[in-house]
Amino acid sequence: MFFRSEPKWEVVEPLKDIGWRIRKKYFLMKIKNQPKERLVLSWADLGPDKYLSDKDFQCLIKLLPSCLHPYIYRVTFATANESSALLIRMFNEKGTLKDLIYKSKPKDPFLKKYCNPKKGQGLELHQIKTYGRQILEVLKFLHDKGFPYGHLHASNVMLDGNTCRLLDLENSLLGLPSFYRSNFSQFRKINTLESVDVHCFGHLLYEMTYGRPPDSVPVDSFPPAPSMAVVAVLESTLSCEACKNGMPTISWLLQMPLFSDVLLTTSEKPQFKIPTKLKEALRIAKECIEKRLTEEQKQIHQHRRLARAQSHHGSEEERKKRKILARKKSKRSAIENSEEHSAKYNNSNNSAGSGASSPLTSPSSPTPPSTAGISTLPPPPPPPPAAPLPPSSTEMPIQLQPQAMNGLSRGALLSSIQNFRKGTLRKAETCDHSAPKIG
Repeated sequence: MFFRSEPKWEVVEPLKDIGWRIRKKYFLMKIKNQPKERLVLSWADLGPDKYLSDKDFQCLIKLLPSCLHPYIYRVTFATANESSALLIRMFNEKGTLKDLIYKSKPKDPFLKKYCNPKKGQGLELHQIKTYGRQILEVLKFLHDKGFPYGHLHASNVMLDGNTCRLLDLENSLLGLPSFYRSNFSQFRKINTLESVDVHCFGHLLYEMTYGRPPDSVPVDSFPPAPSMAVVAVLESTLSCEACKNGMPTISWLLQMPLFSDVLLTTSEKPQFKIPTKLKEALRIAKECIEKRLTEEQKQIHQHRRLARAQSHHGSEEERKKRKILARKKSKRSAIENSEEHSAKYNNSNNSAGSGASSPLTSPSSPTPPSTAGISTLPPPPPPPPAAPLPPSSTEMPIQLQPQAMNGLSRGALLSSIQNFRKGTLRKAETCDHSAPKIG
């Protein structure tokens, strides 16, 4: 559809995987009227940080060819729709700053060029100073214009002789993630696009100095460098203290000894006019990008705290401590249970002893024997009615006196009840009430 509306362009060949983004495509182009000139077409879809409205987004993309700066690589043509953007730039046979460091060819795939380098070599001190100063100047220009960048790395710096020119200004408008996002998202003090650019500049300076990226960030110690002034800048952007406390400003870096004495010989005047309405849209989009970055850093921080806690509690030393504490707790619980059982046993014995030795208060009301244990036995048959005995009779049936009953055990009482037979009782002598009373 693009070539139907722009017939002067023609595709020469696709440049497969020359970049690190999966969803960004590159094509080698030419103009039909100028067949010897080569250009590069880049096509990218929208990313997760696209907060501009479709109208503002398309207007800003079409403004990019009007951006003139001695250290920004010129955009020849730019257009956009609701889902992607297309830009055309001149093709540079020398490639990018990363190609210079790794001695690679621009048309080769990204993985082949950079992921297993064998010829990586740091730059000369004068190149580090000159390129660093030029990059800082263009970053300061973009920050002053309120144009968010956040995509600085060696592959986005084009070399044109002894001049560095910045690439891919459209990435922030498209909302694409930064190359170093996995690094600066770990540090909560790097939460603005200005501080992101400074941190990414530290990565770039390290790569220019040592010919390879840092193994990990933050960097605890730096290898020997061509100048201590280089190490001072690296410490201010990549050290533990810098990542913990925050990044310096671009103006502060420009005043450091490594860059303050560099003379810039360009005479081209920077020019990039952005309407006020679009500046306000850029400001709001920049705040949204920074807010999303802050929320992501917060989630990463919470996840790391949880992972550290789980790792600490899952260590062998902590397991041993927990086993020892559990053993002590079980012993303490056993001792407490034993003491409680002993106390209950003593209390039951005391109450049983006091009940057996306490005297009856009334001989006429003996304590009834307990019926526990004999509920299954049938009750004994009631004795036949007998005549009342005289008080002087000595032949009386067995009768438990209160004193005797008090001394009998429950077993003896139960035995006497079970062995009772009414046939063994003697008949009582009857008195003759018809005899005359004496006296």
